[in-house]
Amino acid sequence: MAETVELPSRLAILPFRNKVLLPGAVIRIRCTSTRSVKLVEQELWQREDKGLIGVLPVRVTEAAAAAAAAAVGNLVSPGSGSDNGERIVKSSADVLGDSQKQGAKNQEEPIRWYNRGVAARALSLSRGVEKPSGRVTYIVILEGLCRFSVQEISERGTYFVARISRLDMTKAELELAEQDPDIILLSRQFKATAMELISVLEQKQKIAGRTKVLLDTVPVHRLADIFVASFEIGFEEQLSMLDSVDLKVRLSKATELVDRHLQSIRVAEKITQKVEGQLSKSQKEFLLRQQAYSVSHFQMRAIKEELGDNDDDEDDIAALERKMQNAGMPPTIWKHAQRELRRLKKMQPQQPGYSSSRVYLELLADLPWEKVTEEREIDLKAAKEQLDCDHYGLSKVKQRIIEYLAVRKLKPDARGPVLCFVGPPGVGKTSLASSIAAALNRKFIRISLGGVKDEADIRGHRRTYIGSMPGRLIEGLKRVGVNNPVMLLDEIDKTGSDVRGDPASALLEVLDPEQNGTFNDHYLNVPFDLSKVIFIATANRIQPIPPPLLDRMEVIELPGYTPEEKLRIATKHLIPRVIDQHGLSPDFLQIPEDTVKLVIQRYTREAGVRNLERSLASLARAAAVKMAEQECIVQAGKNGHQPTTSLLDTRLADSAEVEMEVIPMDSSHDEINAFASTSALIVDESVLEKVLGPPRFDDREAAERVSNPGVSVGLVWTSFGGEVQFVEATTMAGKGDLHLTGQLGDVIKESAQIALTWVRARAADLKLSPAAEINFLENRDIHIHFPAGAVPKDGPSAGVTLVTSLVSLFSQRKVRADTAMTGEMTLRGLVLPVGGIKDKVLAAHRYGIKRVILPDRNMKDLVEVPSAVLADIEIMFAKRMEDVLEYAFEGGCPWRQYAKL
Repeated sequence: MAETVELPSRLAILPFRNKVLLPGAVIRIRCTSTRSVKLVEQELWQREDKGLIGVLPVRVTEAAAAAAAAAVGNLVSPGSGSDNGERIVKSSADVLGDSQKQGAKNQEEPIRWYNRGVAARALSLSRGVEKPSGRVTYIVILEGLCRFSVQEISERGTYFVARISRLDMTKAELELAEQDPDIILLSRQFKATAMELISVLEQKQKIAGRTKVLLDTVPVHRLADIFVASFEIGFEEQLSMLDSVDLKVRLSKATELVDRHLQSIRVAEKITQKVEGQLSKSQKEFLLRQQAYSVSHFQMRAIKEELGDNDDDEDDIAALERKMQNAGMPPTIWKHAQRELRRLKKMQPQQPGYSSSRVYLELLADLPWEKVTEEREIDLKAAKEQLDCDHYGLSKVKQRIIEYLAVRKLKPDARGPVLCFVGPPGVGKTSLASSIAAALNRKFIRISLGGVKDEADIRGHRRTYIGSMPGRLIEGLKRVGVNNPVMLLDEIDKTGSDVRGDPASALLEVLDPEQNGTFNDHYLNVPFDLSKVIFIATANRIQPIPPPLLDRMEVIELPGYTPEEKLRIATKHLIPRVIDQHGLSPDFLQIPEDTVKLVIQRYTREAGVRNLERSLASLARAAAVKMAEQECIVQAGKNGHQPTTSLLDTRLADSAEVEMEVIPMDSSHDEINAFASTSALIVDESVLEKVLGPPRFDDREAAERVSNPGVSVGLVWTSFGGEVQFVEATTMAGKGDLHLTGQLGDVIKESAQIALTWVRARAADLKLSPAAEINFLENRDIHIHFPAGAVPKDGPSAGVTLVTSLVSLFSQRKVRADTAMTGEMTLRGLVLPVGGIKDKVLAAHRYGIKRVILPDRNMKDLVEVPSAVLADIEIMFAKRMEDVLEYAFEGGCPWRQYAKL
């Protein structure tokens, strides 16, 4: 938008023949005549960025175009003059009067100056010399600034000047006018119509999104002129818009013109679509009628149906019967369908049950009884490359998929196991199933089982119920259209059971290769072969899956990613995808690897990469806001003005009274400088804190939490992967009771009781109490708390952590802040193995833990832990509880020499 400028009392006048320049519009002209070249040199080129000129509309009839200059020259009064060397032509009223008199005499009006114009500023100037004539030419880009009225026209040398007065309202008047309710209503109507036009143009021309920014950033009095200037409208309407000094009149006129332009576009599209439709229909009928002379009776019947000339009185039932015949049903099912069809023919459409019977038969006709997707030859090398391209890491999982594909290649009809990917959210379980479908060239369908508690969702409802429907499996096969897709049973651990049945039990038949060849859906009531379907399941945890159902599947665990793997995933997959999804370019948004590491360490401690992608998306949204707010900058050639106006489709003036040539705005960069590119956004630590807020995690958390005795650091496994769990213990006056808080399950409550019993039994040996003291907990209560009480906790892996916390409390020795532990214990002090070792070690690594105590019998599970993680962590193995205490405290266990252990 052009800023407010102070206009001088006199301006050099550049006449525009049968064209109008409106405020805010940007035009590009080429000046070649002596008059226009002189004006540009004197008023613009020599004055650099201070030059302003006036653009005045001139009406010239075609019959008198050749005599226009002479007619204007005759209006000059030779005897008058001014002290600055200018000869006064006359007032604008006199000019118009003389023009009309001369036009009456010659029966043609040769030239007519309009008494209102627009002050313009040169955004760019480019000078050239034509060969071989040597004539000097100028290419000028002008921006309209504000309206003015002509009081007097004079001649200065070879071009005209005028004494003017400003017409547009001042800034204070505009602010007062914008509070007028009528103007507010007109503004809303104009913006709504303009937004409709922009939406239509986006579909047709794919215009840039900056046009929408105009509606929010440019004042409405400027918008009205800018939008109207982009249309092809008549000279009279342009003059009418120029005369609209009053803001209400201007908005009303602009809304009418924009709406008319919008309606003309829609009418043109409708006519085009209708013509194309009629053409394609006529071509189709011509070809079919040409073939009708040399075909059989049955072919003729099909052709007539295509033409709509079918004389047979066939109803929908006959069409349904033909569809059933072409469905390829097995013989036994076809007999059943025929019985249902005969029953339907005997019914009237108004009878109860007619609609349900018809829907049932349509389902039988739509099911893919014989339709299959032809598998291409499996290329194991290409499949491996595709898996490596789509997924980083997960080498063990990828190897199992390659083995699965290799068996399918050697024996295509092999009944392979049902793979079940188990892991926390965001590690790529669903996308792995999609990659298997792509490698097999099969269609992919996802069935979500999360929250399913009704057995009918799997087996379907019986047709005796109102609103009955088939199960999700049959409905999915109908939707995918083939009987051998790759079907993903997502969130299989989230199924439940109630009075409506147990969906997990219904899945036993689906996933058993010996039974699913004759799967019986209650709604379908006939067997359907599911043996060709490749089933893949996903789950977050194994424990909720019933053992019989788990026995049908081969579990493949996806424990999570290391920070290094997350970094590679982010740079290779997430950042390019996020940039593309937000309409940005890699040149504009740059996220260095060091910044990604900070996001991983300080903002997203998770097993997967879902929150990491969300954080990167937040950065992309911030970049999108910056990019949208940046205005388009034009680098001026001679003077340094930068236009801030962008038109929908800039239409340039043909020429002025002087010889001019309109040049498109997108022409050669050699003639005029192009728009400057926007500056890139490089995300650093300061940008991170501004967009994502202060860091959520730091490496000092463990040290701060264990700064007092009675606190130990444990490792637990959850459905979201491994987590670090702190255990706090304290003592107080009481009766020797044990208090447990933190939303604990029965298993962990029993572990706490066993831990306290073990400590009390060995209190004297560990010098926690004098040997003569029988009960050192007399008159004292013990309170053990697991922080984060909103998170349920259960499972046999916190025994050693509880004992360490109690020993630290009674001995008043602090546990090492860099040490975490996991394991269960017996009443005699033996350390038992636990599960989820890889997840727990990865969690310790994410939290900056340097030492991990594991059960000795879990040593074999470390082969799954990445070597890069093991290099950063010291692993210690414990067979008994005494070994755990030796490793957990600084300097070992100082009372061990006195202990009878």
